[in-house]
Amino acid sequence: MVRLRGGQVVGPDGVLEHGTVVVDGGRISAVSADDGASEAPGDIDCRGCWIVPGFIDTHIHGGHGVDVLDGGDAVARVAATLPRYGVTAFLPTTVACPPAALRAFLATVEACGAAREPGAARVLGAHLESNFINADYKGAQPASCLRLPPRPGEAADHDGEFSGAAILDAIAAHRAAVRIVTLAPELPGALDLVRQLSAAGHRVSLGHSAATYDEGVAAIAAGARHATHLFNRMPPLTHRAPGLAGAVLAAPEVTCEVVCDGYHVHPAVVRLAARMKGRAGLVAITDGTAAAGLPVGATARLGEHTIVVRERCAELADGTLAGSITTMDAVFRFLVGPVGLGVVEAAHLTAATPADALGRADLGRIQPGAVADLVVLDGAFHVRQTWVDGAPAWNSPGVPAVSPTGGPQ
Repeated sequence: MVRLRGGQVVGPDGVLEHGTVVVDGGRISAVSADDGASEAPGDIDCRGCWIVPGFIDTHIHGGHGVDVLDGGDAVARVAATLPRYGVTAFLPTTVACPPAALRAFLATVEACGAAREPGAARVLGAHLESNFINADYKGAQPASCLRLPPRPGEAADHDGEFSGAAILDAIAAHRAAVRIVTLAPELPGALDLVRQLSAAGHRVSLGHSAATYDEGVAAIAAGARHATHLFNRMPPLTHRAPGLAGAVLAAPEVTCEVVCDGYHVHPAVVRLAARMKGRAGLVAITDGTAAAGLPVGATARLGEHTIVVRERCAELADGTLAGSITTMDAVFRFLVGPVGLGVVEAAHLTAATPADALGRADLGRIQPGAVADLVVLDGAFHVRQTWVDGAPAWNSPGVPAVSPTGGPQ
């Protein structure tokens, strides 16, 4: 048993000052006001700190020079780096890719999900920022890999080129590993694909799309329940043409991702989206790439593309925006700083809401019975310690290391 004592505990509905979180067997067994008793073996002093639920990033392509499509142990390497940023669970996210690369990636996701390495973030499945997006809104996605949703009876391959059917075959072969699929609902056959994927248990997300408001509404009626990086790579919301952004903002059943790096979306617009969707309808993401954690001017990979690290983002060589360089701890600071949210709401957007969107009510909150995925933040909201499954996954330099049983080393 471990007790994290004396911190400001951010629960689902408020902050418990000078609280104690008791961890036993990988779960939170109790949350209470600190009783002031003398320190016991296994106690962790959290005075002056915040204790928040572990961050869950539903849209991240990589970090520290590693892209999740690099093959081999790429997903595991990304999982190993994330606890230093307070991330305890994530969805490794692809750009459009050939079927062979997708199959290899999904096999790795399955393996990482089945056996988490000590000190690594848990892999909750994959987010496919898929082949079925609009070429005019592809951003940094590779045009050579974009396909239309397959027609009935369409072959997986034709004259050496893969079709949309081949992508669906790869998804079907690794069904349980695919949690979110992003697509553009205005493409021919897309509404049937929304129904097909939703019926198979996938969470369909609308994005990289030129969809009108009506086309967005039709996709939501067909079963779409998610929106990929709201406002980015979709038409702007205007008073006469609300577009896809207007459709997903107006739909209470749709959870919207928003990139919270202070560059992709202005803080005032994030604040407006939070007011419109409420804390249960907005998910803060990084859209982080392999460029995250690298110095300005360095290069990395995003699928088949080379990207360059800039001061505030990553770009293709031609200047096209290619994902972010932010991390989830910085996302949290952005939400409670420039956006102006309270810590409880920020914890929802970074933990509880993504957990709920993925059907994991046992994650993303500090309450008895929940999985003990926790982050201890200092007074400036920088990560001091990260706990996954009730075990220490990361300690900030200068903070006494913690053994798996909770005692200092």
